[in-house]
Amino acid sequence: MSTKEATVAQKWAIDPAHTEVVFKVKHLVITTVSGTFSSFDGEVYSESDDFDGAEVSFQIDAGSISTNNTDRDNHLKSGDFFAVEQYPKITFDNGILRKVKGGSYKLQGGLTIRDVTRQVELDVDYNGTVKDPWGNAKAGFEISGQLNRKDFGLVWNAITEAGSMLVAEEVKLAISVQLAAA
Repeated sequence: MSTKEATVAQKWAIDPAHTEVVFKVKHLVITTVSGTFSSFDGEVYSESDDFDGAEVSFQIDAGSISTNNTDRDNHLKSGDFFAVEQYPKITFDNGILRKVKGGSYKLQGGLTIRDVTRQVELDVDYNGTVKDPWGNAKAGFEISGQLNRKDFGLVWNAITEAGSMLVAEEVKLAISVQLAAA
C-alpha cells in the first residue's frame, strides 16, 4: 500500500477507453513509424487537486504492441526487441509528478523495459479536471518525451546499402491519459 493511499490521497485509475499510448521512431532515416500499445493500466495517488506531488505507476502489456504491420509487430515482440514471452510487462514505477508552472509538469520515475530500469523524466501538460455527465471526476494529461531504446537493451539494428541504420535509436513518446477518480 502506498503511503499516499494510507493518508488522505485521492486514488485515480487510468480510463483505458480514453487513453492512448503512442511511440514514434525513424525508419531508414527518412520516415517515421508510429505504434501503439492497446493494453495497459495504472494508478495515481494525489493529495492535491492540481496533482502536484502525485505518485504515479503504469504498466503496459508489451505484447499489445501494434504498428499496423503483422511482420513488424512480431519482430518487435521477439527477442530482438521486447522479448514479450520473457518480459511481458513494461512498467513505470515510483513516479512523482511535479508542477513546473501553470499546467506544465515533469514526471520522474523508473521505466523498466525487458530487465533494464532507467530513471526517466517526461514532460506533462495537465489539461484540467472536470465532472462527466454522470457526475464522475475525470482528469486529463498529455505526456511526451523521448528515450534511447538501446539504454533498455533494445539494440537490434541493420545497416542499409547507403550505410544508414534501419531503425533509429531515439524513440518519441506521446501519451494521452484520462484518469477517473476511483
